[in-house]
Amino acid sequence: MEFGAHIPQIGWNAAQPFTIGMLERYVTTARALGFTAISANDHIVYKGSWLDGPTMLSAALPFAEGLSLATTVGLPVVRGPAAYAKTMAMLDNLTGGRVIAGVSAGSSHDDYVLAGVPYDERWKRLDESIGVMRALWQPGAPAFRGAFYSTEAMSLDPAPARAGGPPVWIGSWGSERGMRRVATLGDGWLASAYNSTPERFARGLATLAEMGRDPSTFGNALATGWMHVGDDSEAVLTMMAAGLDRPIDELREQLPIGPPSKVADLVARYREAGLHRMFVWPLGHDPVEQMQRFADAVL
Repeated sequence: MEFGAHIPQIGWNAAQPFTIGMLERYVTTARALGFTAISANDHIVYKGSWLDGPTMLSAALPFAEGLSLATTVGLPVVRGPAAYAKTMAMLDNLTGGRVIAGVSAGSSHDDYVLAGVPYDERWKRLDESIGVMRALWQPGAPAFRGAFYSTEAMSLDPAPARAGGPPVWIGSWGSERGMRRVATLGDGWLASAYNSTPERFARGLATLAEMGRDPSTFGNALATGWMHVGDDSEAVLTMMAAGLDRPIDELREQLPIGPPSKVADLVARYREAGLHRMFVWPLGHDPVEQMQRFADAVL
């Protein structure tokens, strides 16, 4: 199992100014510790100050040599599928083909209000957005025509570094409809740590297998894995429960937050369930110190 480091985009317990120097320290530490990827989430607005995900990935490029870059997840419906496809194509070019285009519809109603897109259309638009992206990433491919979008007589230049564009991994919390979308439209599955357990994740892989996707070769990763290793974990869980409006007992079971033995047990159970890559999102005043602690005390 591989590990990725999610760029800290929000300060749950305090306003955290984020400078390019802090980003360099974070990404270079992840590389030194053996992490294989960095990722960023996508919102226009969220709870408090929110750092823009695609911008953070672009800014990290000088320090991310050899690392994969992933959106976990991106919002092509909110940003517009053509604009999102352009951003991912450019990142794929700049990295020489190391981008994973993770997408979903998102769960923030405010993002859709600001974008002027009806929230109740988000899933239908997402399905079409994936078609738009794939059409634009393949010069000479047939145009996509849908109820909401069309690429008729349009082309995207330059094309991504990889023929056909970056792999599209689709975020799903594990519903049957969501997993069918993953199986039919995606190149991989992005599960959500705070909406899953190793047992639920294993059931999701079994569902994909029933739908014709081989779990050993079909990509998968665990995202939104807010992480904190230490004896002060209850205070962190209390903060997260309030921020996410979730029961603290639920988050205690699902997230890699707690003493090293508890976090290590959760990681091992996910590995045994068939997880390929876990993206951890360090919490605390010093995310780099937390990432180091995770590597030293857990891995």
